[in-house]
Amino acid sequence: MKRYTVAFKKYIPSPLKLILRNMYYGSIDIAESMLGLRDVLTPPRRKIFVGEDDFKKNGEEFLQYFIELGELKSDKRVLDVGSGFGRMAVPLTNYLSTRGEYWGIDIVRDGINWCQRHITPKFSNFHFQFSDIYNGRYNQHGKYRAHEYKFPFESENFDFVFLASVFTHMFPIDLENYLSEISRVLRRNGKCLITFFLLNFESRNLISAGASTLDFKYGIDGCLTADNHKPESAIAYDEVFMRKLYEKYGLKIIEPIRFGSWCGRNGFLSYQDIILGVKR
Repeated sequence: MKRYTVAFKKYIPSPLKLILRNMYYGSIDIAESMLGLRDVLTPPRRKIFVGEDDFKKNGEEFLQYFIELGELKSDKRVLDVGSGFGRMAVPLTNYLSTRGEYWGIDIVRDGINWCQRHITPKFSNFHFQFSDIYNGRYNQHGKYRAHEYKFPFESENFDFVFLASVFTHMFPIDLENYLSEISRVLRRNGKCLITFFLLNFESRNLISAGASTLDFKYGIDGCLTADNHKPESAIAYDEVFMRKLYEKYGLKIIEPIRFGSWCGRNGFLSYQDIILGVKR
């Protein structure tokens, strides 16, 4: 059913889709506010463009990955690339101690502003900074291009860096620059946890069999996309290519890669594939 719903949405014009979305989630926001069902650290649903129905659940899920897979300690310095409206930051407020520190950067100014107003006043070690990067959907007047952007932090500044559903929307030239920056700002033996859509023998076979939720069949700039008209909506990379890129920037992949359910495999950890790396 989900696959047919996604297919149907493709035929709805974007302006109408946005209007319908705001009407639907706006009514839910009003009801939740009147009934006191939304806490102060949960943004209104109409503002969340990723995981509207699972904001808290998804954040708690990844907190467990940070702790169990990444062995994140409560007193470490953390960088969240693509922090949005605090989906990952909120659960971390209950984990990081006052000796730890969190920085979130994002290209959506509204998300940064919301987090600065609602999270930072309660947790002074949580900081959010706007990245003025061009994006056709979220920041059309951005000053920088992703392939030339430098993270606004000194080298070897963080113990842990994570990106959830960021590289699944980036072209190779942009992704490679970000991976270089991740390596630069990580301390020696620091770790990074990043999600992908990875193409390998298993996932390609499942896509061919029609089992995948995404049909990556359009080649563009060294990657594959599921939508030829809006290629950045979902981008997949060859696993071998990513392994070489990690090696190039001094990041060792901690095996095994945790493959996701997106392509229809039976054994999985999360929806997207997860690579945990360590800076050598």
